[in-house]
Amino acid sequence: MNIPLMGTLLGLSLIVCPLLYIYVGPELSPLQVHTLKLTGLIAAISAAYCFIVGELTGNNSQMDKLWSLLPPVYTWIIAINGGMATRLVVMAILATLWGARLTFNFARKGAYRLKFWEGEEDYRWAVVRSGPAFRKRWAWMLFDLLFISVYQNALVLMTTFPALVSMGSAAPFGVIDIIAALAMFSFILMETIADEQQWAFQSTKWAMINSGKSLNELPEPYNKGFNTNGLWARSRHPNYFAEQAIWACFYVFSIGAGIGIVNWSIIGALLLVVLFLGSSALSEEISGGKYPEYAAYCSSVSKFLPLRKYSR
Repeated sequence: MNIPLMGTLLGLSLIVCPLLYIYVGPELSPLQVHTLKLTGLIAAISAAYCFIVGELTGNNSQMDKLWSLLPPVYTWIIAINGGMATRLVVMAILATLWGARLTFNFARKGAYRLKFWEGEEDYRWAVVRSGPAFRKRWAWMLFDLLFISVYQNALVLMTTFPALVSMGSAAPFGVIDIIAALAMFSFILMETIADEQQWAFQSTKWAMINSGKSLNELPEPYNKGFNTNGLWARSRHPNYFAEQAIWACFYVFSIGAGIGIVNWSIIGALLLVVLFLGSSALSEEISGGKYPEYAAYCSSVSKFLPLRKYSR
C-alpha cells in the first residue's frame, strides 16, 4: 500500500470537499446541516471506537466490520429527516441491500463474533503492519488513527452525501432516478455473483488443501491458487468494479434531484475509486508473491472492467 499516497488523499479530502461546497454547491439548508452534524457525530464515535479497540485488541478490522453497517444507518437518518421522500427511501433501501450483502459476505469469513471486537482480521492488515514503514510502533498507531479509523469513517460518510444533498429537492422521482436505481441494483447483483464465485472457488481449494494436498496436487483450475472462473475470467477484481459503480450510481440520484451534473457530493464516489486503486494494488502484490501464474493472469485480464476473457 502506498502510504504517502494515502496520506495525500486524506489531506486533499479535507481541502477539496469544502472547496466544492463553496464554489460548486449546493448550499445546505439548516435541516441538512443538522442531519450532517448527526451523521458526522456517529462517524466520529465510530472512528474513536475503531482506533481504541483496534489498538487494544490488535485487530484492525474494526472499521471493516462497520463499513457495511454505517451507510444504511446514514441514509435512513437522511430519509427520515427528509420526510421519507420517494427518492430518499429508494436510496436508503438500495443502501440497505448493499449493506446486507456485504455484511453477509464478511460474516461468513468469520469477521463477526458475539464479542464484536473479536473475529477474523482482514489478512491484508498483517501484511501492511509488517512493512518497513511501520517498524516503529508509533508509526503504525498514527496510520491506524489517521487512515484506518478517521479517513475510512469519513469516506464512508461521504459516499452517502448524494442523499444528503437530495434532501431539499422538490424535483419529483423521475427517469434519471429510475435509471440510477436499476443500475445500482444490477451492480449489487454483479457484486453478489462475483463474491459467490470467489467463495465457491476458495472454499473448494482450501477443503482440498486441508485434506492434505499441496497446491500443485490440486486439479485445474485450483492449482493456480487464484480464481479465474466466471466474472473473474474477465476482470481481476469484478467485485471492486461493481462496488465503485454502485456508489457512482448512488451519486446519479443527486442529478435526478436537480442538484446538477457536478456537485460536491461526488467526493465520496471519487475517493472510493482511488481507495480501490490502492487496495487492489496491495491485493495483487500479495497474490503475485504467492502464485507463479498470477503475473500472466494480470497481463491478459483487465483490472476492473470485465473485458477480455482469460486465456488459460
